[in-house]
Amino acid sequence: MPSAPEILAAAQQRGQELKLPYAGALLPAEAHELMQILPEARLVDVRTRAELEWVGRIPGSISVEWNTWPGGGRNLDFIAEFEALVGKSAIIMLLCRSAVRSHHAAIALSRLEYAQAYNILQGFEGDKDPGGQRNRLGGWRAAGLPWKQG
Repeated sequence: MPSAPEILAAAQQRGQELKLPYAGALLPAEAHELMQILPEARLVDVRTRAELEWVGRIPGSISVEWNTWPGGGRNLDFIAEFEALVGKSAIIMLLCRSAVRSHHAAIALSRLEYAQAYNILQGFEGDKDPGGQRNRLGGWRAAGLPWKQG
């Protein structure tokens, strides 16, 4: 099992290769491992409340909507809500359905001097398969990592 510094170094290397403007990019299994070995690390789920209730949530995660439900507009209080829950020195692992919203959240947070903001690649549901369905091709759930529904 890799150590926390090894996981973070791999994520930072991935981030450099992808030319990301934040700390790096984690795979779902790496984020789960960090949750186990670094209690100060925070997994922040930026999906909507509806997604959390209807699709599933990760035990031990924090929720701050990037977009609001209903309507899907940007949550104008995202930064204030985030700052109320997470300190700037924390290791922050951001997750959404497919790693798009969490990518944008990581950019926004890095601009506010959150130096350890990481996006979780593949997100909760992963990419669409050739049939247009999620949860089969990458992602937290397809990796068999812990989650709860409802």
